Amino acid sequence: MKMSAFITIPKEITGNEELVILPRRDLDKILKEKSLTEDDVLRWSKEVKKLKKQGKLPILESLASLR
Repeated sequence: MKMSAFITIPKEITGNEELVILPRRDLDKILKEKSLTEDDVLRWSKEVKKLKKQGKLPILESLASLR
């Protein structure tokens, strides 16, 4: 299974809440399945934070580097 690229922008930058950016095809798939729950989003957020602490998330230099 291929891991999709996504970006989490911390609340220190957005000024309010964390912002998550994901590919449109992933969003469409999630919406089509209609099985997304708040618990899913919270679980994903925790997984991303864990990966970040472990240093397993790449540093994004620019949006062009996602291609």
